[in-house]
Amino acid sequence: MKPKPTTNAPQDAAARRAIQPVICYPVETLPRPDLSAYRALRNDLELVDRITVPARDAACWSVPAGHFCRILCIEGAQVGDLNLFNANNLAERLYTGKTRALNGTHVGLGDQLFSNMPYLRPIATITHDTLDWYGFDEFGGSVHDVIGTRCDPYTNNLLSHGGQYHHCCHSNLTRALATQTGKSLVEAEGHIHDVLNVFMCTGFTRETGQYFMKASPVRPGDYLEFFAEIDLLGCMSACPGGDCSSEHSSDAAACHPLEVEVYRSAHLPENWRPPQLNGYDRSHGV
Repeated sequence: MKPKPTTNAPQDAAARRAIQPVICYPVETLPRPDLSAYRALRNDLELVDRITVPARDAACWSVPAGHFCRILCIEGAQVGDLNLFNANNLAERLYTGKTRALNGTHVGLGDQLFSNMPYLRPIATITHDTLDWYGFDEFGGSVHDVIGTRCDPYTNNLLSHGGQYHHCCHSNLTRALATQTGKSLVEAEGHIHDVLNVFMCTGFTRETGQYFMKASPVRPGDYLEFFAEIDLLGCMSACPGGDCSSEHSSDAAACHPLEVEVYRSAHLPENWRPPQLNGYDRSHGV
């Protein structure tokens, strides 16, 4: 529990709180994808790869630029913690902080996922989401967040006073990336980054601002689909919290595998061009 305030509110407290907010990143000038051009290809796709992500574990897969990728719920309600990398340069990876700043706390149809600096460009575009009906609920919760970091053994160790739990998403992702790349666990761990929580239903409490989770609305047959703007390496953990209705980092929660499908289209979207690296000259004022 957070301690109660020790400072008396000033006389103009209400006026200060009533000041209207200002959007940090006005995105009117941000180039937006022509979603219709992507979606025009969806009825003529060829399945080229299918990967099963085991329950309480992780797996990696490749999505060449110009391909579509679907993450599917196949057996029961389950959330997935997703990392995305430039398949040709692991230093470029999903940057959830800037993705959140430009799109909002939760992503969906038409949103683009951005890579980290100094690359900072869209690396994937969400082209379909069968949970787009959910919106925001009365608690302020929604699905597919870019605010959670991933369950990890270090936080578990802190909260459990020394506990050692190895199937947190952070460790799952580390093992899978090490296996995929041949890197040591120590090397691979350095590349694991904050995730897109696929299917997870989350928000912040109004009273304390705490990050919360609730039972995911996902059901078998639901999926999130994105278009690869560059060659991507995906790495996803089927969270040990299952549908995250009670806890994560748990051996007690009911967990299920997830499935990933990669599709090739006969054509690229009309007028599509691979995104260029960010144009900032990196002189930093010198």
